[in-house]
Formats: sequence, C-alpha cells, structure tokens
Amino acid sequence: MARSGGNDQQNPVEGQLEAKILELLAARAATSTICPSDAARAVGGDEWRHLMEPAREAARRLVDAGQVHITQGGSVVDPATAKGPIRIRKVRPPATPGQPSSSST
Repeated sequence: MARSGGNDQQNPVEGQLEAKILELLAARAATSTICPSDAARAVGGDEWRHLMEPAREAARRLVDAGQVHITQGGSVVDPATAKGPIRIRKVRPPATPGQPSSSST
C-alpha cells in the first residue's frame, strides 16, 4: 500500500498504531526496540495480522516526524528501502560533550 503523499487525514487505526508504537517504546528502556507486530497485536487483538503493513507505515510516518528510527540488525536503515523484518526504537538524543553515550554499554 502506498503512502498518501500529502493527504494529512489519517484513519483512526493509523493514529492508534502510531500512538501504540510510542506508548510501547515509552514503557521500555531507551535502548530497547519493538517489532511492528507488537503494535499490531496491541491494536488489533486476535485480528492483528492485517495490521502489519499499516503498523510498518505508522513507523515510517514516525520516522518522518523524527520520533523513531527503524533498524535492521541493530543499524538504522532508510524505511523507504528496508526489506524484511524491521525493529523500531526511540530516537536517541545526541550525546553531549563530557557525557557518556547510551551506546557505550
């Protein structure tokens, strides 16, 4: 399914998926990731499978908004070209001088 390309209106499920992704990430450690299926299951219950692509699209919109990164194999990837399983993580703030980065552990 293609993105709406300028259509600012979302259907309610799209908004629910975006909110659920952010909620799930907020409940986890800063370095943790989630799978789009976590959000799809939380929103769709037993009928979650049809929400997998909408969940991936919700993650892409959150990347565009600067709220999350999409990763594969622990590395940030371009959501437009990512193929196969992805993970979603919070955007990590840049390390400030004199402060250890969260990736040093």
